[in-house]
Amino acid sequence: MKHKLQTAWVLLTSLFKTRRCSQRGTWIRVWGKLQIEGDVRLGERVRIRATHVPVELAAGPGALIEIGERCYINSGVSIGAQQRVTIGKNCAIGNYSLIMDSDFHSTDDHTKPGLAAPVVLEDDVWLGARVTVLKGVRIGRGAVVAAGAVVTRDVAPCTLVAGVPARVIRFLDKESK
Repeated sequence: MKHKLQTAWVLLTSLFKTRRCSQRGTWIRVWGKLQIEGDVRLGERVRIRATHVPVELAAGPGALIEIGERCYINSGVSIGAQQRVTIGKNCAIGNYSLIMDSDFHSTDDHTKPGLAAPVVLEDDVWLGARVTVLKGVRIGRGAVVAAGAVVTRDVAPCTLVAGVPARVIRFLDKESK
């Protein structure tokens, strides 16, 4: 009985914490603090564990953040969009990861807006802790990005990338995906 009450409480408080989402699926679970700004859409059974550090999901005017069903987002993750950030189904995003589709300001003049290009994480992508994904990147289905990597260009499906900038370490077994 105690477990059922705890589950019900998490689901109920999660509804409150995701109230600023423009769209949300059912069975979303949020532990800890979630900050939402702009057009954010969460799919079915998304789990957000922000118990140590808040998770930030911020879409600027006219921008969109879309997170697919059964995704897991860990503490300290920041996702910022000036155009669009799309995360597919069954993705896992490690602690303190940063996903941005824009520089947010020009390199010449910090008071002017920077360039922006959509970011896409296809289905079954895994980002390790402290990964940075920059504007215009597409990470293919089943790819794994090692902890601390900075992804500056597209990642092929079913590959393991690591480093700064991220480079292919090896190809993953396609049978397991």
